[in-house]
Amino acid sequence: ETVAKDIERARQVYVACVGLIPHKQFTFAKLWLQYAWFEIRQGDVGAARRALGRALGICPKDKLFRGYIELELELRDFDRVRTLYSKYVEFNPTNCATWVEFAKLEAALHENERCQALFELAVEQPTLDMPEVLWKAYIDFEYDQGDYAKTRELYERLLTLTDHVKVWISLARFELAVADDSEGRLTVARSVYERAYARLKELGLTEERLALLEAWREAERSEPRWGDVAAVEKKMPRRVRKRRKLDDGSLEEYFDYVFPDDEEQGARFKLLAKAHLWKQKAAAAELASDNDGYE
Repeated sequence: ETVAKDIERARQVYVACVGLIPHKQFTFAKLWLQYAWFEIRQGDVGAARRALGRALGICPKDKLFRGYIELELELRDFDRVRTLYSKYVEFNPTNCATWVEFAKLEAALHENERCQALFELAVEQPTLDMPEVLWKAYIDFEYDQGDYAKTRELYERLLTLTDHVKVWISLARFELAVADDSEGRLTVARSVYERAYARLKELGLTEERLALLEAWREAERSEPRWGDVAAVEKKMPRRVRKRRKLDDGSLEEYFDYVFPDDEEQGARFKLLAKAHLWKQKAAAAELASDNDGYE
């Protein structure tokens, strides 16, 4: 095509190549896409579409779908792009990147209801390869639309599925950004941090609690008039050196974090244990005294 300028001969070579490959067993997406773009350069859009349609019919692959979508985007045929994305998510509904791209297409075309419907359909899929990417895109979309109530609802829905510290921090920062007054937004954000801290403590997630406290402290510092940095500082842990026994019997040193409220809780447990032990001893002594009396 490029050297001999023999267009028809080049076309015959492409047709022969795609005819030789046993597509039911494997295929070469790159070959199909090169053939399609060859036809585009010759001005035969129909032939390019027929080639890629045939390829998807006999050997659908992610790369083929993406290449065909890219071609139709270049041609600005958005109805065909929609059709291809619909078939793509049917072919591979676990691919979060595809759902996000499809939804962003609708958003770019100002089809917000379609975009929301796609996100809802996507998050309801039983299996997703990168759900955090999908949820972030959905939340960002609603935030950009200025629908803060819906954004907040999405955060709460996400927190029923995961307790990742980044989600908690993101929710708190969202509240800091959208409230009307400084005191009010800090109060709401602080309540999120308190919920998160209690939940992460319940789950025993040490590193995550530390990351949360650091973000919380920065939030308090961001509002010098209303912030209470000292309250967060009191919750900050001490870094201590510990030892643990390995499977081979040797000892390994490691660093851990000890939180003040954990120490207080441990002290209360020890006090209760001592009180219980004292009560048991007192009861045993009283029983022994009674037995002596009977004698």
